[in-house]
Amino acid sequence: MTGTYENGIYREGDVRLSDLSGRRRLPIGRDGFATAVQESVVIDKSLLIADVLNSSAAVTLFCRPRRFGKSLNMTMLKSFFEIPPASDPNAEDAAYLFEGLSIWDADDGRYREHQGAYPVIYISFNPVKKQCWEDAWGALNQLIVWEYIRHGYLSDSAELNEQERAYFERVAGWEAADGDIESSLINLTRLLFKHHGRRPVVLIDEYDAPVMAARDNGYYDEMVSFLKGWLTAALKDGGQALAFACLTGVQRISKESIFSDLNNLVVNTSLNAKYDERYGFTEDEVRALANYLGQSAHFPEMRQWYDGYRFGSVDVYNPWSVLNYFDNDCECAPYWGNTSSNAPIAAMVRGGDARLMRKVYELLKAGGSVEAALDLSVVFGDLDARPEALWSLLYLAGYLTTDDTEQPNSKDVVRRLRIPNLEIASLYRSEIIDRFAQIAGGRDCLIDLHRALIDGDACLLAEELEDVLLNSASFYDLTSENSYHMLLVGLLFGVPGYGNPASNREAGRGRFDIRLAPERAGLPAVTLELKFEHGADASRLQVLATEALAQIEARAYDADTARGGAGAPSTAGSLRYGIAFSGKSLAVAAERRPS
Repeated sequence: MTGTYENGIYREGDVRLSDLSGRRRLPIGRDGFATAVQESVVIDKSLLIADVLNSSAAVTLFCRPRRFGKSLNMTMLKSFFEIPPASDPNAEDAAYLFEGLSIWDADDGRYREHQGAYPVIYISFNPVKKQCWEDAWGALNQLIVWEYIRHGYLSDSAELNEQERAYFERVAGWEAADGDIESSLINLTRLLFKHHGRRPVVLIDEYDAPVMAARDNGYYDEMVSFLKGWLTAALKDGGQALAFACLTGVQRISKESIFSDLNNLVVNTSLNAKYDERYGFTEDEVRALANYLGQSAHFPEMRQWYDGYRFGSVDVYNPWSVLNYFDNDCECAPYWGNTSSNAPIAAMVRGGDARLMRKVYELLKAGGSVEAALDLSVVFGDLDARPEALWSLLYLAGYLTTDDTEQPNSKDVVRRLRIPNLEIASLYRSEIIDRFAQIAGGRDCLIDLHRALIDGDACLLAEELEDVLLNSASFYDLTSENSYHMLLVGLLFGVPGYGNPASNREAGRGRFDIRLAPERAGLPAVTLELKFEHGADASRLQVLATEALAQIEARAYDADTARGGAGAPSTAGSLRYGIAFSGKSLAVAAERRPS
């Protein structure tokens, strides 16, 4: 270790790690702050507490991708601020959890007076992901009732009158009348304020989870109507009984009218510089964690796989993937991608036309990017009416990032978007392979096509490609060389032993069409040149294929690959293909050149 460990806190520069147990155990799947701090290593993000207290915003919505620490931060706020409810058997004074963290020392300890000083309402909507409104309504009821039960001491409060205690007991006793649930949030804030003589803090985690489920399952209007009234009443109309409120979610949904009446709401997204270090792990935090765990040798590899996000003015790592990387003996894998269906990427890749796929392939190039304006109020359903919303959705969900974070609230600034790291690139690659396996007739057919290509079997390759054109080419409007080009690039993702296909790059004395570079020794470099001609017959197609093959030699497209480029593995020579298309017919010419 390069830092110091004392009283359960590891310090390295300005970074602090809490490990009260001393076991160097990682908090995989532990969203509850108290449990995570007591049992595992936690990177100190406690200055978020100071940020919230210093903010002029009455209500703040934090929008970040999934698994970037939203729930852990929300439960941290709960642990810090809450007066332990007397009726909660698990409640205890949480001061000891924070005594070694940055918030305890900040500004000469002036924030300590806020620890354990507020009644807190905490609800996570993550469980409200149901297939029908009736089930969703039942789940909402349960969450609200259990929060009332957690504050069960109110049923005996001498500060409440008889009618207030009767209302509380109806809700907490699962006997809520019509309208009781709709007004339950504002009423609980009022009851807590009256009992404690101190305005409560409201924390709503994953507020957008039920909205997204409702949109997907046909009860969107009912859910939005409920949430708008439930939240607005407490966060605006009930402001006299509220200290402050924080909400989290992936998507903003402000234009969807949930927050249309909340003029005291401030939305904080990944574009904003404020709070930019509070979500995700910074470079210094990851380096300190690696040193503490004795894994500093793996730091460069981890950076390539899990770094690359820009939040405001700070570069950050994906925290979920970093923790799982260390927990799995530093094995690189798409840990974050494996926690969801990756629906935004899947929708883009599986439904994209040739123009969109060209942009996807551009993103996957080294240093590749696309340019687009970001409207962070979009939601997934907007894709039907506004295809350009795709880029904003991918950004919000964490599948793209941008270094252009100026004017964060502008919808008109065109920003250069890029894939953050190798983990996210691997998710795009997987979705492309899945789509083109379907186009090829299944994964086995795609494997056969790849094998024919690498074996230099021009006849079998022609057969496999003809099957694609005859059976699945409706995915593309095959009317130009470009449309065939885009189809073939997609089919060549996932060739064993090779990286992603390169397309339209300068080489030799021109620009090749497609190239596959081997990632291990003993495989040939593969260069493909394509031709297209309307109405060409079989004889003419063969001539065109032969001309395409000759063009590779004449323009030296593969001169730099025959023996492997600088830093590349040595190759088994090179394979050249000339392929000519017309309609659903084609011809293939091939030759192998030794190294």
